[in-house]
Amino acid sequence: MKYEIIRTDTADAGIRKIILYVAQNFGNTVALEKLDQIEKRILDLGDDPYIGTDPRYLVLKRQGYKVLVLEKDLVFYKIDEGNKKVVVYAIVDQRQDYLNIIRGL
Repeated sequence: MKYEIIRTDTADAGIRKIILYVAQNFGNTVALEKLDQIEKRILDLGDDPYIGTDPRYLVLKRQGYKVLVLEKDLVFYKIDEGNKKVVVYAIVDQRQDYLNIIRGL
């Protein structure tokens, strides 16, 4: 892993919210599979932080965010090239009003 992955409390809370929703609606087995999938994709950022794309909203792009699309979920992160770190700021369901969620960080 070339880059260190740092997750904020907001990102961890987003993961918990998604996993709890999946567990309540589809069962624990599906929720654990979803958690594994999310964790793996976030760890992939350590090897190649540029696998994400620029956000759709210009205001987020200007702030330096990248977005990794995971089916219905979006991972918002920034790359710190100087320190070789990827900071994951939020993980949200793309059906939410994520612009306001990210602006609130």
